[in-house]
Parts: sequence; C-alpha cells; structure tokens
Amino acid sequence: MSPNANPNSLLGHLIELRNRLLRCVIAVILVFAALASFAQDIYHQLAKPLMAVLPENSSMIATDVAAPFFAPFKLTFIVAICLAVPYILLQVWQFIAPALYRREKRLMAPLVVSSTLLFYSGIAFAYFIVFPIIFGFFTSIAPEGVTVATDISNYLDFVLKLFFAFGLSFEIPVAILLMVWTGVTSRAALAEKRPYIVVGAFILGMLLTPPDVLSQTLLAVPMWLLFELGLALSRFYQPKPEQQEDQEQQL
Repeated sequence: MSPNANPNSLLGHLIELRNRLLRCVIAVILVFAALASFAQDIYHQLAKPLMAVLPENSSMIATDVAAPFFAPFKLTFIVAICLAVPYILLQVWQFIAPALYRREKRLMAPLVVSSTLLFYSGIAFAYFIVFPIIFGFFTSIAPEGVTVATDISNYLDFVLKLFFAFGLSFEIPVAILLMVWTGVTSRAALAEKRPYIVVGAFILGMLLTPPDVLSQTLLAVPMWLLFELGLALSRFYQPKPEQQEDQEQQL
C-alpha cells in the first residue's frame, strides 16, 4: 500500500484490493508455469474415464488443427486456478476480515474453508463416480456401425461443465447456512419447503447435466442429501437476538 494513503480511506481500500488481486493473478501464473510442462499428462489423466470405456480400436480425435496444443493448456490453466483457490480465498478473507465483528469472523472462517473443500469434493465426485457411469452408458448405447470417437476439445468443454455443475451443487450446505445466519430464511421454513426443493433438485439436474436420466439423478440425489446436511448444520448458525448481538459487537 502507498505510504501516503490512509488505510481506512476509500483510496486505501482500493489500493489494498488492487494489491490482493495482483497477488491472486501472480499465484495463478506461477502455478500455471509450474504445471505447463505436464499439460499433456494432465489432459491424459482427465481423459482416462472416457478412454477406459471406449470400444476396442477406438480413440479420441482432434478435428481442429490447433486442438492438440490448446486443449491441454486450457485445461492446465483451469487446473492452476483451482489449485490457487485456497490462496485466493485467503486474500479475500484478509481483505474483508477487518470489517467483520468477532462473532462474524468465528462463523465465516469455517464457511470459507468448508466451501473450498466442498467444491473440490464435487469435482472429485464427478470424476471418480459420475464420469465412469455416464461415459460407460453413452458408449454402450451407440448404434451398431457407429464408431465412438470423441473430439478432445468437445470432451474438455463437456467435463468442465460437469465439474462446474457438481462443484457448485456441493456448495448447497454453505448457501443454506448463510441464508439462515443472515435471516433470509429459517430452518423451519426450509424444512416446510423440502418437497419443492427435492423437485427443484431434479429440475436443476436436468438443466445442468446431459439429457439422460442417469446423470440427472447422479446430480439431483447428492443435491438433496447436501440440502439435508445444510439443514442439520444450520442449527449452529441461528441468528442471535439483536440485543445480544449488540452486546457482543461492543466487546
């Protein structure tokens, strides 16, 4: 921060925000540089769930001349961002923490950590459980005489969409805790809406996954279970009465 800028002024906050954003960008670049030489290996690892179920004498293809070069590096850059997420969240936390009260810090810190772990868990669930099932299903129903040969760029776009869908859906418990904590809703209100939420989970599963019942169910059922988990944990994030909260803020 500039020595002439008051850290509590608007300019001071903007300078601090700029510095933390630069640190995040540098962190992503450094991780990407470290992984760049392994770009082909990273893509090969991503392609394993599909390669394991492709018919004999079948393989992935590249319909674009530059795809064999750009697809692995695009994936590597996204992996670099994912690996840098803990550091990025640390910078975000250090930026907003001074403005929080003690109780807010005590409640927010576990949410920041758990949201990261849940996002990673969603990606791992998609890779290790969902991909083998849906790719095995897709390749098994190919019409006779049709050779399954997936383009590497299309495959990358497909799996990234699923990674995002499952990673985002695994954030449901955190979203519920935040809504209950901020008073947007209550545990009782959410419990009453359980039937609608279950139906909504299947609708979202239909919208976020390929048009088949299997992959929709594989997303909808975890979303419902995560809703139940968030509902159970929300009892620890009940908003306190205003008088008690004011007393804590004065400490």
